Amino acid sequence: MTEHGFALFDTDIGRCGIAWGARGIIGVQLPEAGEARTRARLARRYPHAREAPPPAEVRRVIDRIVSLLGGQASDLSAAALDMDGVPEFDRRVYEVARGIAPGATLSYGEIAARLGERGLARDVGQALGRNPFPIIVPCHRVLAAGGKAGGFSANGGVTTKLRLLTIERARTSDAPTLFDGDRAFGFALKPKAQRRR
Repeated sequence: MTEHGFALFDTDIGRCGIAWGARGIIGVQLPEAGEARTRARLARRYPHAREAPPPAEVRRVIDRIVSLLGGQASDLSAAALDMDGVPEFDRRVYEVARGIAPGATLSYGEIAARLGERGLARDVGQALGRNPFPIIVPCHRVLAAGGKAGGFSANGGVTTKLRLLTIERARTSDAPTLFDGDRAFGFALKPKAQRRR
Protein backbone atom coordinates (compact mmCIF):
# COMPACT_ATOMS: atom_id res chain seq x y z
CA MET A 1 0.00 0.00 0.00
CA THR A 2 1.79 3.09 -1.17
CA GLU A 3 -0.88 5.74 -1.54
CA HIS A 4 -4.04 6.78 0.27
CA GLY A 5 -7.28 5.51 -1.13
CA PHE A 6 -10.79 4.51 -0.17
CA ALA A 7 -13.45 2.16 -1.46
CA LEU A 8 -17.06 1.31 -0.74
CA PHE A 9 -18.26 -2.26 -0.41
CA ASP A 10 -21.53 -4.10 0.19
CA THR A 11 -22.33 -5.93 3.44
CA ASP A 12 -25.44 -7.39 5.03
CA ILE A 13 -25.90 -4.16 7.02
CA GLY A 14 -25.45 -1.84 4.03
CA ARG A 15 -22.71 -0.21 2.01
CA CYS A 16 -19.60 0.33 4.14
CA GLY A 17 -16.35 2.08 3.33
CA ILE A 18 -12.68 1.58 4.05
CA ALA A 19 -9.67 3.89 3.69
CA TRP A 20 -6.01 2.91 3.57
CA GLY A 21 -2.52 4.33 3.37
CA ALA A 22 1.06 3.14 3.11
CA ARG A 23 1.08 1.69 6.65
CA GLY A 24 -2.33 0.03 6.72
CA ILE A 25 -6.00 0.76 7.20
CA ILE A 26 -6.62 4.35 8.27
CA GLY A 27 -10.38 4.06 8.73
CA VAL A 28 -13.59 2.10 8.32
CA GLN A 29 -16.95 3.71 7.71
CA LEU A 30 -20.21 2.01 8.67
CA PRO A 31 -23.20 2.73 6.41
CA GLU A 32 -24.70 6.18 6.44
CA ALA A 33 -28.28 6.90 5.29
CA GLY A 34 -27.24 6.25 1.68
CA GLU A 35 -24.22 5.47 -0.48
CA ALA A 36 -23.64 9.14 -1.36
CA ARG A 37 -23.49 10.04 2.35
CA THR A 38 -21.11 7.17 3.11
CA ARG A 39 -18.82 8.29 0.25
CA ALA A 40 -19.04 11.93 1.38
CA ARG A 41 -18.19 11.00 4.98
CA LEU A 42 -15.10 9.08 3.83
CA ALA A 43 -14.01 11.92 1.55
CA ARG A 44 -14.44 14.42 4.41
CA ARG A 45 -12.57 12.26 6.94
CA TYR A 46 -9.75 11.42 4.51
CA PRO A 47 -9.42 14.35 2.07
CA HIS A 48 -6.00 13.11 0.90
CA ALA A 49 -7.48 9.74 -0.21
CA ARG A 50 -9.01 9.11 -3.60
CA GLU A 51 -11.57 6.46 -4.45
CA ALA A 52 -9.76 3.48 -5.97
CA PRO A 53 -9.86 -0.31 -6.23
CA PRO A 54 -8.44 -1.68 -2.97
CA PRO A 55 -5.05 -3.41 -3.01
CA ALA A 56 -4.96 -7.15 -2.23
CA GLU A 57 -4.26 -6.75 1.51
CA VAL A 58 -7.20 -4.33 1.89
CA ARG A 59 -9.40 -6.63 -0.21
CA ARG A 60 -8.69 -9.45 2.28
CA VAL A 61 -9.78 -7.19 5.16
CA ILE A 62 -12.94 -6.24 3.24
CA ASP A 63 -13.75 -9.92 2.65
CA ARG A 64 -13.37 -10.63 6.38
CA ILE A 65 -15.58 -7.68 7.33
CA VAL A 66 -18.24 -8.87 4.85
CA SER A 67 -18.07 -12.40 6.33
CA LEU A 68 -18.33 -11.11 9.90
CA LEU A 69 -21.30 -8.86 9.09
CA GLY A 70 -22.88 -11.85 7.34
CA GLY A 71 -22.81 -13.80 10.61
CA GLN A 72 -19.75 -15.95 9.89
CA ALA A 73 -16.73 -16.29 12.14
CA SER A 74 -14.04 -14.01 10.79
CA ASP A 75 -10.70 -13.00 12.29
CA LEU A 76 -9.66 -9.38 11.79
CA SER A 77 -6.82 -9.39 14.31
CA ALA A 78 -4.11 -9.43 11.62
CA ALA A 79 -5.45 -6.36 9.80
CA ALA A 80 -2.70 -3.73 9.76
CA LEU A 81 -3.91 -0.43 11.21
CA ASP A 82 -2.16 2.89 10.73
CA MET A 83 -2.57 4.58 14.11
CA ASP A 84 -0.56 7.66 13.24
CA GLY A 85 -2.23 10.50 15.11
CA VAL A 86 -4.22 8.21 17.43
CA PRO A 87 -3.58 9.18 21.09
CA GLU A 88 -1.64 6.66 23.19
CA PHE A 89 -4.53 5.99 25.58
CA ASP A 90 -6.87 5.31 22.66
CA ARG A 91 -4.33 2.89 21.16
CA ARG A 92 -4.23 0.96 24.42
CA VAL A 93 -8.04 0.82 24.54
CA TYR A 94 -8.20 -0.38 20.92
CA GLU A 95 -5.65 -3.10 21.61
CA VAL A 96 -7.82 -4.52 24.41
CA ALA A 97 -11.00 -4.17 22.33
CA ARG A 98 -9.39 -6.04 19.41
CA GLY A 99 -9.00 -9.01 21.75
CA ILE A 100 -12.78 -9.36 22.28
CA ALA A 101 -13.95 -12.33 20.23
CA PRO A 102 -17.14 -12.22 18.14
CA GLY A 103 -20.10 -13.08 20.37
CA ALA A 104 -18.30 -11.88 23.51
CA THR A 105 -18.48 -8.51 25.23
CA LEU A 106 -16.63 -6.48 27.86
CA SER A 107 -17.76 -3.44 29.77
CA TYR A 108 -16.09 -0.03 29.64
CA GLY A 109 -15.04 -0.64 33.26
CA GLU A 110 -13.54 -4.04 32.45
CA ILE A 111 -11.41 -2.50 29.71
CA ALA A 112 -10.31 0.25 32.12
CA ALA A 113 -9.37 -2.43 34.68
CA ARG A 114 -7.36 -4.37 32.08
CA LEU A 115 -5.46 -1.17 31.40
CA GLY A 116 -4.79 -0.77 35.13
CA GLU A 117 -6.95 2.37 35.11
CA ARG A 118 -10.11 1.27 36.98
CA GLY A 119 -11.54 4.79 37.31
CA LEU A 120 -11.36 5.60 33.62
CA ALA A 121 -14.43 3.79 32.27
CA ARG A 122 -15.80 7.08 30.90
CA ASP A 123 -12.47 7.78 29.17
CA VAL A 124 -12.60 4.30 27.62
CA GLY A 125 -16.07 5.11 26.27
CA GLN A 126 -14.82 8.39 24.80
CA ALA A 127 -11.85 6.64 23.16
CA LEU A 128 -14.19 4.10 21.61
CA GLY A 129 -16.45 6.93 20.43
CA ARG A 130 -13.47 8.24 18.45
CA ASN A 131 -12.63 4.79 17.03
CA PRO A 132 -11.74 5.26 13.34
CA PHE A 133 -11.72 1.48 12.76
CA PRO A 134 -15.19 0.14 13.71
CA ILE A 135 -15.59 -3.60 13.18
CA ILE A 136 -11.79 -4.09 13.03
CA VAL A 137 -11.60 -2.50 16.48
CA PRO A 138 -14.94 -3.93 17.63
CA CYS A 139 -16.21 -1.07 19.79
CA HIS A 140 -19.72 -2.51 19.41
CA ARG A 141 -18.62 -5.36 21.72
CA VAL A 142 -18.10 -2.96 24.62
CA LEU A 143 -21.10 -2.37 26.87
CA ALA A 144 -21.98 -0.19 29.82
CA ALA A 145 -22.20 -1.62 33.33
CA GLY A 146 -24.86 -4.25 33.89
CA GLY A 147 -24.94 -5.28 30.24
CA LYS A 148 -26.59 -2.04 29.13
CA ALA A 149 -25.83 -1.04 25.54
CA GLY A 150 -24.09 2.24 26.31
CA GLY A 151 -23.45 4.56 23.39
CA PHE A 152 -22.48 4.07 19.77
CA SER A 153 -21.35 6.87 17.49
CA ALA A 154 -22.13 5.28 14.10
CA ASN A 155 -25.23 6.11 12.07
CA GLY A 156 -28.20 4.50 13.82
CA GLY A 157 -26.55 4.75 17.24
CA VAL A 158 -27.40 2.05 19.75
CA THR A 159 -29.77 0.36 17.29
CA THR A 160 -26.81 -0.29 14.98
CA LYS A 161 -24.72 -1.53 17.92
CA LEU A 162 -27.40 -3.99 18.98
CA ARG A 163 -27.82 -5.16 15.39
CA LEU A 164 -24.09 -5.91 15.18
CA LEU A 165 -24.22 -7.80 18.48
CA THR A 166 -27.24 -9.77 17.26
CA ILE A 167 -25.41 -10.74 14.06
CA GLU A 168 -22.58 -12.05 16.26
CA ARG A 169 -25.05 -13.79 18.58
CA ALA A 170 -23.69 -11.90 21.58
CA ARG A 171 -25.52 -11.78 24.89
CA THR A 172 -25.79 -8.29 26.26
CA SER A 173 -26.91 -9.26 29.77
CA ASP A 174 -27.25 -12.19 32.14
CA ALA A 175 -31.03 -12.18 31.70
CA PRO A 176 -32.35 -15.48 30.36
CA THR A 177 -33.54 -15.63 26.78
CA LEU A 178 -36.34 -17.67 25.28
CA PHE A 179 -33.69 -20.14 24.17
CA ASP A 180 -32.26 -20.83 27.64
CA GLY A 181 -34.97 -23.31 28.52
CA ASP A 182 -38.11 -23.13 30.62
CA ARG A 183 -36.34 -23.39 33.99
CA ALA A 184 -34.43 -20.15 33.36
CA PHE A 185 -37.69 -18.33 34.08
CA GLY A 186 -38.41 -20.20 37.33
CA PHE A 187 -41.10 -22.51 35.94
CA ALA A 188 -41.33 -25.52 33.71
CA LEU A 189 -43.80 -25.96 30.92
CA LYS A 190 -45.85 -29.12 30.99
CA PRO A 191 -45.36 -31.53 28.12
CA LYS A 192 -47.72 -30.74 25.27
CA ALA A 193 -49.96 -33.72 26.02
CA GLN A 194 -50.58 -32.46 29.61
CA ARG A 195 -51.42 -28.88 28.69
CA ARG A 196 -55.03 -27.73 28.72
CA ARG A 197 -56.54 -26.97 25.41
